[in-house]
Formats: sequence, structure tokens, C-alpha cells
Amino acid sequence: MKLAIIRQRYNPFGGAERFVERALAALAGQGAEISLITRSWEGAPQAGFRQIVCDPPYSRLWGGRAARDRSFAAAAAREMAAGGYDITQSHERIPGCTVFRAGDGVHAAWLEHRGRILNPLQRLGQRLSPYHRYVLAAEAAMFAHPALKAVICNSRMVADEVAQCYGVPRERLPVIYNGVDTEAFHPRLADEFRAPTRAGQGIPDDAPLLLFVGSGFERKGVPQLLLAFAAMERQDARLVVVGADRRLRAMQSLAGRLGIAGRVRFTGPLKDVRPWYGAADGFVLPTLYDPCPNAALEALACGLPMVTSTTCGAQEWVRPGENGWVVDALDGQGLAGALDSLCRLVGRAEPRALARGAVEHLTLEAMAGRLLALYGSLAGGATAQTV
Repeated sequence: MKLAIIRQRYNPFGGAERFVERALAALAGQGAEISLITRSWEGAPQAGFRQIVCDPPYSRLWGGRAARDRSFAAAAAREMAAGGYDITQSHERIPGCTVFRAGDGVHAAWLEHRGRILNPLQRLGQRLSPYHRYVLAAEAAMFAHPALKAVICNSRMVADEVAQCYGVPRERLPVIYNGVDTEAFHPRLADEFRAPTRAGQGIPDDAPLLLFVGSGFERKGVPQLLLAFAAMERQDARLVVVGADRRLRAMQSLAGRLGIAGRVRFTGPLKDVRPWYGAADGFVLPTLYDPCPNAALEALACGLPMVTSTTCGAQEWVRPGENGWVVDALDGQGLAGALDSLCRLVGRAEPRALARGAVEHLTLEAMAGRLLALYGSLAGGATAQTV
């Protein structure tokens, strides 16, 4: 099978990129001939695939992000048409692909959720933004294009949004979850990392330690998390925020104004978060919008009970009161209460086992198998089956 995967650029801390890396390695290992069409990619596996660079010029001054995305889409579309591929799977909104992986979710849905934290002037600016207008037009054109045979959704939430926003039939919306390395991310990380990591950071062994992992603090809900953390009853709890964001200093300042700077640690981006997964007692991700965060999968696989939001695809793995809680991202009181409840699970084996059990079957091998089955059904003319 000759397969092309399209992703514009590589961010070493991005969930979509980690998915592509895992998919490339797993699929190449099962014999697929893979080409990666990209503008800029660093760090992807160097064996088992061919890299095709499409980096056409665009006006940074006059066109900005919309011109960048439009120029890449046009170049990638030409390569897709000329490459003789059996399947073209795009991770960008490019009309004409065979398969679209909605790893970033539905842009129309994201704008709706983001609008909840904007003032009227900001909402007007969002509606008039050339970039958002371009993405919405490209998204609509792609979903309506006759070449599109399937939309890979990484959560049921995303499948619901695609169906509701664009009327794509359910039989073309297979849910294929991100794979997680269930051996690398395992509850035994606590045995290896809990004591030394806490000791190295001056965190008492009996202090509840909550962990946030994610880049893009506005979307992931860090401001709301800090406000809720400050309002908790458990004032001995600690919070570690792992991730890259241009607003890092602003969030550190907010923690200072809230009087919690001594209990919150911002690590910045980390390539290996496993020591913190091992040291933590619970995972928190009150995101405004997240289709299916890899960090949530990793945390659950490590046996960490989780608090997340109603606009996060990972909510489907949470059994409220048993291995976590699901709250509205903007419900500050509810979020603070859920964080306190999460602290009450500290030291209990059953919630950790239920967290692990919720995602233990979502292995990299299972993901690759589902992808190959989908590609095989499309190449043979069959219809992909939903999960």
C-alpha cells in the first residue's frame, strides 16, 4: 500500500506530531510504503518513510498564517495528485484528501468554545479574522469534497462535532483513538520516580501532587486551573504545570497574585514527563477544547485519576467519582471541588487501577491495526465501520 501523510510542520511538544511519529513507525513496521508531505519536520523517524518537503513562498507581512496555510495546502494538493498514492491522509484541512485525521478537532467547534472567554470586541475580531475565515472555508470545502472517504476521529466527541457541524454521515467517521505506549507509561513509574522527584523539588511525600501537561495555556485552561487551585480547601496540595506557552510568565505572575506561587511549579516544556507522572497523585486538564490529548492517555496509563472538562475527548474514559471527575471548564467552583475530590483519592489503589484499566487496551499496536484495517477497507472500496 502506498500511503501519503500530510502534516505542515513539526512541533516536538505537539500531540499531533507525536501521533504521526507513532503512526509512521507502526505502519512502516507492518509493510506500508509511506511518504510524509511536510513544510518543516524535524525529529521524525528516519527509517521506513520518504520525506517530501513542500515549502512554497508566501507573504508573512500581508498574508500571515492564512497565506502560509493556503500556500502549503496548494503545494500538498499538487503532490497528492501527482504521487500515485493509494491513500492520502491529511492532518491539515486540505480539500481532495482521501482521509482526514481530525486530530485538532473541528475548528468551528473550537471557535464556539473559545468565544466563551472573549469579550464582545474580541468575539467580533475572531469572526473577522482572515485566518479563522480561511480555516473555516477550507474545513467546509474539505468535508464536502467528493474525494473524502473517511474522517478519522480520535474521540466520540469529535465524531459528534463533525456530524453536527458538517453533516458527514456517521459511517464515514471511524473513531480510532491515539495509541499509547502502555509499557513506557505505567503505574510502576511511581516506584521509580515518586520519592526522588519529590525530594529533588522539595515536595513532601504526603502532599497531594496534581499534574497538568499541555502546551497552549489559554486553550488548555491554565488560567481557570490556577484560580480553582487557589480556591481549594486542601491548601497543602501542590500543582506542577508542564508545557510551553508564550504566556508562561503571565501565568507565573497570576500564581503570585493568587498567593499560590509557593505551591505551583512551572517546568516549561519537557521531552520526558515520566518522572512527573510517577511523582503525581492525579492529573488535571480543564481544557476549553481538546479532541483527545495524548497527555491524558499517558496519565491514565500511569494510573493517575483525572479531572477534565466536558469539552475534552478524554472525558469518555472518566468514571465520575471512581477514577476522576468531569466538569465545565469555566465552572470555577465545580473545578475547585473536583480538585479537592481528586486529592481524596490519594493513596487508594482502586482509582489508580481504574484509571489504568480505562486506556490499557489503547496500545500503539491496536492503533496501527485499526488504521491498516481502515486503509484496507478504503483501498478495497468498502465502507469504514465506526467504533
